[in-house]
Amino acid sequence: MKRRDFIQQAAVAAASFLIVPRHVLGRGYTAPSDKINVGFIGCGKQSGGLQRNFMKIEGVQVTAAADVYQAKLETFVANANKYYAEKTGQSDYKAVQSYRDFRELLANKDINAVVIAAPDHWHAVMAVKACEAGKDVYCEKPLSLTIAEGRAMVNATRKHKRVFQTGSMQRSWKEFRQAVELVRNGYIGDLKQVKVNVGGPPKTWDLATETTPEGLNWDFWMGPNTVARPYNNGLAPDLKATFWPKWRDYSEFGGGGMTDWGAHMFDIAQWGLDMDNSGPVEIIPPTDGSGKGLIYRYKNGIEMIHNPVTGKQHCHFIGTKGEVWVARGELKTTPESLKDQLIRANEKHVYLSENHYQDFINCIKSRQNPICDVEVGHRTASVCTLGNIAYQLQRPLEWNPDKEKFKKDTEANALLSRPMRTEWNVL
Repeated sequence: MKRRDFIQQAAVAAASFLIVPRHVLGRGYTAPSDKINVGFIGCGKQSGGLQRNFMKIEGVQVTAAADVYQAKLETFVANANKYYAEKTGQSDYKAVQSYRDFRELLANKDINAVVIAAPDHWHAVMAVKACEAGKDVYCEKPLSLTIAEGRAMVNATRKHKRVFQTGSMQRSWKEFRQAVELVRNGYIGDLKQVKVNVGGPPKTWDLATETTPEGLNWDFWMGPNTVARPYNNGLAPDLKATFWPKWRDYSEFGGGGMTDWGAHMFDIAQWGLDMDNSGPVEIIPPTDGSGKGLIYRYKNGIEMIHNPVTGKQHCHFIGTKGEVWVARGELKTTPESLKDQLIRANEKHVYLSENHYQDFINCIKSRQNPICDVEVGHRTASVCTLGNIAYQLQRPLEWNPDKEKFKKDTEANALLSRPMRTEWNVL
């Protein structure tokens, strides 16, 4: 055989080993080029469920985690390594990298996307920096602590052409999709009112100073805040705690029930109202300081009422011909027959997602917006925060959802942002 012919045949043979159908490589095999490497920022209580949901998606690999609390970081990494060890049959699997500073995780070029499960006061900084680092983002709800920070997150996502999913996973649950499609298709007649049952505004600081546990960088945990607060186990509980962290209750870090559960239920109301790119034009709080009964009025005249009552958090749509009441795992309608009404092909349909996490991964591949894109998350968080501002000022407010400003109200507009440490300012 001539040398030239030998080289050509050898090249063909080599190529045949490279271009092999995936099924030949074994069941469950995912080519490295098809894998999406995910890093977690925040390893507290909320991260556990997110970790499990993402690890079981084919083609997704959790490869890194970052947290300022060493014990929580180590637990998260150990759980991930254990999962992959059992999955791969490698008893010594230790491929998940750990970081104490999330910026080091973002600098890792092998990471394609991040899941942000840190407290609300960190969301904007982490998400903007993730977009700047070229990462796609899944960020827990509520999207941001302030309306200005939410808009900064939208702007960064668009500027850097990232895929961004907000963790309002109820949009991927069938009972909420059915409720919204019933409303949008007029099955309850003309929509007149929406009642939302969630908790009230945040409270003022009232926690005692406690000893900071070993391995927790408390100053880093405080992050962008210019006003320092002392450590309290209620804010960043140790691993033995069975309760949800209480940072959500305080305005320095969260927005109380209005943003915690509100980011779920006001989100469904916004969806049903077809206001994902807008919001109310008036916010009218009660004058009794009760923290309930606030009215949002939209340009079309529909009113949404913050109506805290006992029982499950829910969203209640009231029309001229019927009603739709929806909560997690429950859908009630008047007339009752609407509950199982088939929405026909020629009627209005909303985005179909049956798995919030898989939808994010699918959109990373397609480069399309997911079911709860950053703009959607921002508009819902804005509704929640607008309510908190009105409760705080205890007077009616006029809102321009296009300009995202209050009309002729300097005091209210000052509450659209917050002072931030220079190092972390993303506005």
